[in-house]
Amino acid sequence: MDSVRLDKWLWAARFFKTRALAKKAIEGGKVHYNGGRAKTSKNVELGALIRVPQGWDVWEVEVMALSDQRRGAPEARGLYRETDESVERRTREAEGRRLTNQAMQHPLKRPDKKQRRDIQRFQRQRDE
Repeated sequence: MDSVRLDKWLWAARFFKTRALAKKAIEGGKVHYNGGRAKTSKNVELGALIRVPQGWDVWEVEVMALSDQRRGAPEARGLYRETDESVERRTREAEGRRLTNQAMQHPLKRPDKKQRRDIQRFQRQRDE
């Protein structure tokens, strides 16, 4: 295989569930090919660097193989290699999100019967 369209490669590498989603991300300027915006029909080359957003994370991968067929996840992982900087950045950002979520946690459940009584008792004492 000598050439594959960018949207097909992203779909085959399992970054997007459908080619339409891959096309939408490329046209929206979310996917960068060798540091710049690319068109959907751009031919992918071996060794190219592609930045792909995935939820909260941004993957920066190097193209290792070409494919226009979607296969299983282990085979799809063989199409690319994530850069060391990308792995480090994603783990650092994930840890930051985890710590932020822990600090921001608050009880979402309603007070139980004893807690309601305590609240009512407190309010009565305050009003007196």
